[in-house]
Amino acid sequence: MKKSNLKFSAAATLPAGFRAAGIVAGLKKSRKPDMALFVDDVPAVLAGTFTTNQVKAATVRLDAERVAKIGCAHGVVVNSGQANACTGKQGYRDAQAMAVHAAKQFGVAPETFLVCSTGRIGVPLRMDIILPGIEKLAAAVVPNGGESAARGIMTTDLVPKRYTATFRANGRTCRFTGIAKGSGMIQPCMATMLAFLLTDAKVDRRALQKALKAAVDKSFNRISVDADQSTNDTVLLLANGCAGNATLKPGHRDWPAFVAALEGVTFRLAMAMVRDGEGAQKLVTVRVQGARTPADAEAAARSVANSFLVKTSWVGSYPNWGRIMDALGYSPARVDETKVEIRYGPLLCARNGLKAGASIEQLSKVAAQKEFTITIDLHLGRHAATVYSCDCTEDYVKINK
Repeated sequence: MKKSNLKFSAAATLPAGFRAAGIVAGLKKSRKPDMALFVDDVPAVLAGTFTTNQVKAATVRLDAERVAKIGCAHGVVVNSGQANACTGKQGYRDAQAMAVHAAKQFGVAPETFLVCSTGRIGVPLRMDIILPGIEKLAAAVVPNGGESAARGIMTTDLVPKRYTATFRANGRTCRFTGIAKGSGMIQPCMATMLAFLLTDAKVDRRALQKALKAAVDKSFNRISVDADQSTNDTVLLLANGCAGNATLKPGHRDWPAFVAALEGVTFRLAMAMVRDGEGAQKLVTVRVQGARTPADAEAAARSVANSFLVKTSWVGSYPNWGRIMDALGYSPARVDETKVEIRYGPLLCARNGLKAGASIEQLSKVAAQKEFTITIDLHLGRHAATVYSCDCTEDYVKINK
């Protein structure tokens, strides 16, 4: 694949056949956009991944059933402000009613519409607002409605998150667009996030699901803001085939181009979530290497990335490597403190579990940067893992009080 065949932009340019809109329905006191709708003119092949939290929102249960049993979709309707989680049987009926009402606007089968909600847990949906909102959305959807839809799904997000990639398949130009929300309650697998991935490429259904899972594992499941896992996490991928290419799947010469677009968009969206973490000022990459097993590498990296003692030390730009050692020690990973090596950026701060290398002043300059990497070598094996995290400021408490 030539590099010129794959291009990315920070935009919500919808692929052929898709329309979208975002509106102010009135679910929020702030009168900010609070509903969105994505619709496809033709049935799209469908894939999805969902939260592993044992407590799942009604929408998650509904969508997971439709991804598994039906495998195609005409659209997705989304509300923010109310999560429709811990709302009992009525919550599930409300989710179904949203799908039925959205499908009715476009004359399609109700089971081909998906539903997503985000917001406060335990609050019944305001169906008296949502159903008229769906009608308003249906009247507003347009091919260039991606930007308004991106704002319609936001909660504590400060900025909309959207990326578009273009690539070639069978000589046809294909588009892949991702629109997501996520700022707090971010901890895989997955985070309090919603992501809608749309492409006009024609893709085999089974291959689409496998590719999505692999991309999510490399992106949304690599991030952490506050180590809290949500009840509503959902990633949906719709491929409608309007680009006119031959069906993409492993073995097709242009399959790598599709995978690169998918993984490029999801990774960019994931990084946007960490940068926009509630109250966050810095993006920190935590890399653990030299672990005995892949599970140990993962556990050690997550322990450091999730430690609030470590995260608050990044706020003051004070590289307290002792807190990192502490987080490593209580992780499930096998750790021998006499072999641990820690670096802030390129600067060594601990070796064999003891202070070494750069001065605090030098390390502080690294920690003061908006983005930096912490590298930890356990010197016990050959396995590695990376987690993307952020600092934790006073604003996080203010937002969530």
